[in-house]
Amino acid sequence: MSQHPSFGGKGKIKAKRNVLKRYERVRYLQEKGKWDKEKSVLGLPKITVKD
Repeated sequence: MSQHPSFGGKGKIKAKRNVLKRYERVRYLQEKGKWDKEKSVLGLPKITVKD
C-alpha cells in the first residue's frame, strides 16, 4: 500500500519558518542573558528566524 502524497517525503522542499519554536526561543533568550529560570515558558515573545 502506498502513502498518501499529503504525508510528504524526503525530497520535498521545506517551507521557510517565520518564528522559532518554544525550545529554540528559550535557548536564544538564554544566550542573550534575558532568560529567568523562574519565568514561565508560556507567553514568550515571538522571535523571527534569522538565516
